[in-house]
Amino acid sequence: MPSARTYGSTATSSLLVAGALGSLLLQLYVIPLASLPGWLLIPLVLTSTHLWSILHESIHGSLLRDRAWNDRLGRALAVGYGAPFILLKSGHLLHHRFSRTPRERTEVYDTGSWGSHAPGYYLRLVGGLYLAEVASVLLAVAPKPLWYRLRRLLDRPDTVTALLFDAITGRRLGQFRPDAALIVLVYAGAFLAYGRNWWILMVVLAGRAFLVSVADNAYHYGTALDEPLEAMNLELPRPLESFVLAFNLHGIHHKYPGLAWHSLRGVFLADGGRFDLGWWRAVARQVKGPIAAGSLETPVVEVLPEPDREDRDAVQSMLH
Repeated sequence: MPSARTYGSTATSSLLVAGALGSLLLQLYVIPLASLPGWLLIPLVLTSTHLWSILHESIHGSLLRDRAWNDRLGRALAVGYGAPFILLKSGHLLHHRFSRTPRERTEVYDTGSWGSHAPGYYLRLVGGLYLAEVASVLLAVAPKPLWYRLRRLLDRPDTVTALLFDAITGRRLGQFRPDAALIVLVYAGAFLAYGRNWWILMVVLAGRAFLVSVADNAYHYGTALDEPLEAMNLELPRPLESFVLAFNLHGIHHKYPGLAWHSLRGVFLADGGRFDLGWWRAVARQVKGPIAAGSLETPVVEVLPEPDREDRDAVQSMLH
């Protein structure tokens, strides 16, 4: 059994963060202000998956051994990404706890028809997930009572919305609000830098939204229900595997979420080194759309009407 936790080296992680922030700076300011060729944005937009992978390391506390600096760098990257770090962290840790349960299984529906679920599913797939994360900055101006009211209005037994709101309002609005304000300032400045070519920046953000959203659930699509550790290891050429910081070894990551990216390949090989699917095939098959719960393994469990105290306490402990 591998060590419970590993960390990135200070030098490597610092270089990764510097590269990601440099890419964001080029996209948002340098290219428009220096009048550089617009085609340079194409390879830079493709680094969106790399950016998310570095953020993911920070979310799990594996980017640096020093927790304070780990979170500082995570917050800086999240500002460039476009959504507050505490929102991304809370949402992702909830994913680990509730993945494939009734509260968190993107493509699965229990009631209704394929047609009734398809519009929301495809909207999320082609960019809606990222857009929802970015839209959260609007809540920065909301007073705490409004957060509680929205939490009650949006809560349903098949989402983690209530728990996500609980996580942020539980002593973390003080982090969410300044980060959201910084995001607004950074991107307002970027749109000013692009000037009348503002639509180019919109295309850049649309590309990022698509890349982040379309890959998000590929590792879980069609897998067994009620198994939070269930995820697929997807095959990529080794250079691309390094580029995404071994995020494709997602099955290993769900079993050992405390391992830094450089530890996953060794554990994957020790576990038999078997891929479930190729990455491209896994992404493409999501086009088939929503899946009825009854057609997947494991029966649907009873859904609690609202999060219980154990769930709330677990979420708060994960964030410490």
